[in-house]
Amino acid sequence: MSPTPPARRRRLGMPKRMFSQVLLMQVAIAAGVAVLATGLFLAPLSDQLDDQAMRRALAIAQTTAAQPRLAEELTSTAPSADGPVQAEAERIRKASGAEYVVVMNTRGVRWSHTNPAEVGGHVSTDPRQALAGREVMEIDSGTLGRSARGKVPLRDADGDIVGAVSVGIEYDSVRARLIHAIPGLFAYAGGAMAVGALAAYLISRRVQRQTRDLAFSDIAGLLAEREAMLHGIREGVVALDHEGRIRLLNDEAQRLLGLSNEVVGQPLDAALGEGRTTDVLAGRVTGTDLLTVRGQRVLVANRMPTDDGGAVATLRDRTELEQLGRELDSTRGLIDALRAQDHEHANRMHTLLGLLELEMYDDAVEFVGEVVGDHRATAEQVTEKIHDPLLAALLVGKATVAAERGVALWISDRTLFPDRLIDPRGLVTIVGNLVDNALDAVAGTLHARVEVELRAEGRTAVLRVQDTGPGIPAEQRELIFTDGWSTKKPPAHGKRGIGLSLVRRLAERQGGSARVAEADGGGAEFTIVLPEALTEPGLAPEPGPGLVLESAATTSKEESR
Repeated sequence: MSPTPPARRRRLGMPKRMFSQVLLMQVAIAAGVAVLATGLFLAPLSDQLDDQAMRRALAIAQTTAAQPRLAEELTSTAPSADGPVQAEAERIRKASGAEYVVVMNTRGVRWSHTNPAEVGGHVSTDPRQALAGREVMEIDSGTLGRSARGKVPLRDADGDIVGAVSVGIEYDSVRARLIHAIPGLFAYAGGAMAVGALAAYLISRRVQRQTRDLAFSDIAGLLAEREAMLHGIREGVVALDHEGRIRLLNDEAQRLLGLSNEVVGQPLDAALGEGRTTDVLAGRVTGTDLLTVRGQRVLVANRMPTDDGGAVATLRDRTELEQLGRELDSTRGLIDALRAQDHEHANRMHTLLGLLELEMYDDAVEFVGEVVGDHRATAEQVTEKIHDPLLAALLVGKATVAAERGVALWISDRTLFPDRLIDPRGLVTIVGNLVDNALDAVAGTLHARVEVELRAEGRTAVLRVQDTGPGIPAEQRELIFTDGWSTKKPPAHGKRGIGLSLVRRLAERQGGSARVAEADGGGAEFTIVLPEALTEPGLAPEPGPGLVLESAATTSKEESR
């Protein structure tokens, strides 16, 4: 067996926990500030102490030179260790605590000195400035070592300069004062560091609680993952603050809502405008999986409040699912119609077979011609009045469904619509939704009838769909255009309340309108106006006989009644 590998030595470095890092950085900052403040205080303190010592020496020298008999004794006596000048100078030195008090004549010969042996000798430093009448402050070295000095001229009663007075303050005492002040400064600095360390600890603990003891690397990783997740998922995310302003809008939310990132920071109402989508995101409409329409998109929204008073809303695009659901409903209707037509076709074939077996050939030919002619006439009559192929095909298909459900689908005698639509798919969606709703409303009623009118007024398209159903109460005529509102039971594929909302949105997007009123004789009448829907002025509608779209199945049903 291989020997156990040695334990890896842990390298010194920054701690990983945010609490430790913040505490260490704040303590380091507090210590650095304390050291810097102490240094900045000590740097001028030395100069201040030097200046104070020199000024003290100068003041003692001035006081000494002001003695009334000193100048006279200097000029009338010889330099002596027992002379009156030496005695006066020593008295002043001892009283003031100076290191020395030297009185000299104009040639620099001492009349006094701390060391009596130096009396009568020449001074060790240059006295010319003081003898010239100027007062001098300096730090210099002499026979007694380095000292802070003050020199002033000595004048007689007539004001003539007869000598000079030089006073020295021992420099070691100045240094001692500086050194004595340092412990106090360090004590204050240490107290400030202690207070700073305590504050740093409290702040670090608060940061630890708020960040849940995550390391900086963890937070950076979470932020990177958050950005990647929010902008990478195929679900819209909108974050709001406690005042209802948009705080976050990911890429999918921008696409679904038709907004840009510039709306971040704006109030929700200002960014989206009034409507159900704004009410759902703002929390004025509550619930889960709330349906709303934004532009041509059907959205499913959920909203979750946050601890700071804001909220996070998620949006899912349900447009394709709703389209597939409507197509599924249409397909089921077509399948039922095809099943009925298959049954009807079998009856016709049996009838034709009977006529052939009875050798009634002329009647058989007439019967086949009538059946084929009915379908051909229906398509031809629709295309004569509606020149747009998509709309014509839609209404021919709806006629088959209506016939199977026992409903007479009429094209109004005022209908005449050109093939100049700017957005034919939008109008197909509007017509399909309104006709489907009308068929649902009249299905199973006596003398069920749906009438469709399409006409062009200049460049404006006008659509009217009228039915003989129970109608819509006046208090509900605006509610039916609201997202998610419906009186029908939900279909197998999802929720209702989308079709009429889409109809109004499509109309308003083109600057038009959608309204509902009571039809003549009862029922509901929907009117859609789409300005600028055509590329150029269309033809004026020509009056003609009303057209009812019905198949042989409808005819046979009416005959069977």
